[in-house]
Amino acid sequence: MSIPPLELIRRFDIPGPCYASYPTADRFVEAFTAEQMSQVMAQRREGAAVLRQPLSLHVHIPFCESLCYYCACSQVVTKQRTRAETYLRYLGREVDLYAAHLGLGQAVSQLHLGGGTPTFLSDDHLRGLMAMLRRSFKFSSDGDYSIEVDPRSVDAARLATLAELGFGRLSLGVQDFDPAVQKAVHRVQPAEQVFGLMAAARALGFKSVAVDLMYGLPLQTPESFDRTLEQVVQLRPDRVALYAYSHLPERHKPQRRIAVAELPPPQARLTMLSRSMAALLQAGYVHVGMEHFALPGDALAVARRQGRLHRSFQGYSTQPDGDLISLGVSAIGRMGAAYSQNAKTLEAYYDCLDQGRLPVVQGLALSRDDLVRRAVIMALLCQGRLDFESIELAYLIDFKHYFSAELDALRDLQEQRLVELGDNAINVTDMGWFFVRGLAAVFDRYLQADRTRARFSRII
Repeated sequence: MSIPPLELIRRFDIPGPCYASYPTADRFVEAFTAEQMSQVMAQRREGAAVLRQPLSLHVHIPFCESLCYYCACSQVVTKQRTRAETYLRYLGREVDLYAAHLGLGQAVSQLHLGGGTPTFLSDDHLRGLMAMLRRSFKFSSDGDYSIEVDPRSVDAARLATLAELGFGRLSLGVQDFDPAVQKAVHRVQPAEQVFGLMAAARALGFKSVAVDLMYGLPLQTPESFDRTLEQVVQLRPDRVALYAYSHLPERHKPQRRIAVAELPPPQARLTMLSRSMAALLQAGYVHVGMEHFALPGDALAVARRQGRLHRSFQGYSTQPDGDLISLGVSAIGRMGAAYSQNAKTLEAYYDCLDQGRLPVVQGLALSRDDLVRRAVIMALLCQGRLDFESIELAYLIDFKHYFSAELDALRDLQEQRLVELGDNAINVTDMGWFFVRGLAAVFDRYLQADRTRARFSRII
């Protein structure tokens, strides 16, 4: 697979949605209430059991011991472990509400603990959390159970506890190995610490270990990031997520501590991206899609080859597309034809549960057009191919008529050899796969209508 020329990368260096969902979360409305979410769950419970796919669970743990200046997540910075105990009690109440609506023993095939810092929780806290979830849900023996790990908060013994609790996949937050960059973003973690954890994870038999990297951080240069990539290649994680840092201090308060003068210029960012992609591909990684790379034998790369890739709020997944229950403050879930988001502060989250109701404060009931476009966008993002007939049969539309404007817009991208437009299908080329997020945006009715992109991260 060839690396795109810098001129093409520069063209797509614009803000755009990451499409963890369609419509995207910025379209959620407060008119979608906990009562509507209850109705959606009633529909699932009343549906034919044979048609219900296993659930996915996401648990958001907001606590962090220290603040990373690049952070754009919902977090609570504290060293008080007792706050976690209170939070877990309220999580238990939320789980009980879902169990009351859906019934005990719902099958679960995927679990992800995200944050914040899930490993802020002590081993006993984690054991209590998993026991609480297993009391209400039935976990599949071959499910995908993952957790985000701050390397500064774990050692080999803690990794052993995670393995004991059933986690098979880890995601290590690295961002950059350069000491000066780490100091500039207030996240100092020596490379040897990460290498030690990787060795321990391998010895414990974890199925997959991912590393998160970020380019565009203060004090980074193409040369310094080359050195980080060299170390990552030596580390040999199963998956690598390569994110672009988006400086949006008006939206994310932690970023206000970053010195703008220390951020790399646009040309340096593009060079970092281009050289990073080249380094990972040369090292044998497969470009799974968007910012994600995986070794050929990893389940994610296998799913990509076999056309079984899916996408959710946790990113690319090997699990079938289905309902997602998200637990905790600010968590976003999906059920049926609806999305929901919980209260964004601990106080509001606790208040809802004290009143005995789901902490849902906004969401969206998808229209028929939303469902059609979601199917199109996810097919492009996950399979890199869209057969018109599959959409026409599922939604009873004439694809070429319904999407005539979008097909016209794709003709320019076809001239750039990013897509191939056939009589009955759209195929993303190898070169286009690097820009698939931008290709999918062509079908985003909301984005094309208002062109307000500033709230999004950059496409590349």
